Amino acid sequence: MTLEENIDQIMVNAKNAFTIYKKSSKKDRAQFLENLADALESQRTELVPLAMEESHLPEGRLQGELSRTTNQLKAFAALLKEGSWVEASIDQAKPDRKPLAKADIRKMLQPVGPVVVFGASNFPFAFSTAGGDSASVLASGSTLVIKAHPGHPKLSDKVFAILDSAVISSGMPEFTIQHVTDTSFDAGKLLVQHTVTAGVGFTGSQKGGLALVEYAKARKNPIPVFAEMGSINPVVLFSDKLAQDPTALAKQYAGSITVGMGQFCTNPGLILAVKSSSLDTFLAVLKDEIAKVLPQKMLHAGIQKAYNTGLNRILEKSDVSIVGKADTEAVDIEGYPTVVKTEGKTFLQKEYLQEELFGPYSIVVEVEDLSELETILASLGGQLTTTLMATEKDLADYPNIIDLQTSLAGRVIINDVPTGVEVCSSMIHGGPFPATTDVRYTSVGTTAIKRWVRPICYQGFPENFLPDELKAANPLKIWRLVDDNWTNESQN
Repeated sequence: MTLEENIDQIMVNAKNAFTIYKKSSKKDRAQFLENLADALESQRTELVPLAMEESHLPEGRLQGELSRTTNQLKAFAALLKEGSWVEASIDQAKPDRKPLAKADIRKMLQPVGPVVVFGASNFPFAFSTAGGDSASVLASGSTLVIKAHPGHPKLSDKVFAILDSAVISSGMPEFTIQHVTDTSFDAGKLLVQHTVTAGVGFTGSQKGGLALVEYAKARKNPIPVFAEMGSINPVVLFSDKLAQDPTALAKQYAGSITVGMGQFCTNPGLILAVKSSSLDTFLAVLKDEIAKVLPQKMLHAGIQKAYNTGLNRILEKSDVSIVGKADTEAVDIEGYPTVVKTEGKTFLQKEYLQEELFGPYSIVVEVEDLSELETILASLGGQLTTTLMATEKDLADYPNIIDLQTSLAGRVIINDVPTGVEVCSSMIHGGPFPATTDVRYTSVGTTAIKRWVRPICYQGFPENFLPDELKAANPLKIWRLVDDNWTNESQN
């Protein structure tokens, strides 16, 4: 069987499974997600060592990440049980309305169809085969085709086998979840461009994300590609906050820059501050803290090569100087922690300094005044996060800068580090382009389900042919907008 024939069979299977899976009750689907979580948990002692072997990440990190992964599945199960996420809306008929009668019109969210998810390398559990994209797809009622990441093939195979077994034991249709291990670009293109594919999820580089977008645009019927891509996550050190304790701030950010060898999409890659003696202290302490960090293996050779290439490109420039670097030299595929600095005018002139460098790196930009700071913020593309290290006095004194930061990103943070993304209903892990391809959505948290559904309106339907969510009796007891009033009561 050729690659094209194989992909075609996979997508046809996904379509056939979707015709059954989309009709599963929310209760059964919730139980299915809980079964997936339990199945993964039962194999923890096998999964974590395998992830350590392939990703080079430490055991503690991976133990926590697997818990995050199972908790994501359970969070979506809870969402399904409560049920109101479908945004049910009912406008009851008014047959006596003059001059024209009003029809009965009802609306709710329904799954879009088979979705292709591209696994990511930096979170081999939480953003890969059983990660947040996969969990949200299955919760929506869409079927799932996973494109395995080549950085952890054995782990992806193992996780898929666990998921596939749970599909059968949960009574869900065969091929609800499928797994593609072909590493070629052709496989990815065929998956995106197959006529059955209804949506795509991706976490990775800007180059990779935009390639998938182009594949989708070239289709006869274009489909959405929800790609989370590059972000440098700017941090502004406001003057009053910086003056209070520059040493503590430097230690805090040294840790955030180098945690996991900087292989987080929320790594603080840009730090902005007005020149001052407090900033000098911050830089001196940051130098000492970075020097202490030991190089560690990166996720795979490709990421380490890209990091070294990008870092060397920056260090070759005379208008960029090193703030601090690890005392220990990197070997093999280890990342080399490095922080550099430059002037505001240089940062504005050199576009390559504004690009994400994925790894244990950050650039500190010393600006002359608030006007230059505003100019830099206004020049940046969209971000996943932006951070304000500020006192209440700073917040009151600099409203324009705060407004600029708020417009930049999906998540705006005060007095914390951007690394670490809580999985909860209020989380937004997204942002304006080029952070993502659609500013309206998140890839983390329960509202991530909105990417894989569409609103469908039912006009004039007999009661017994309506979905339970739209029936007058409201058998699921969900919250609905009935004649412009929110209620969870029956309309009988």
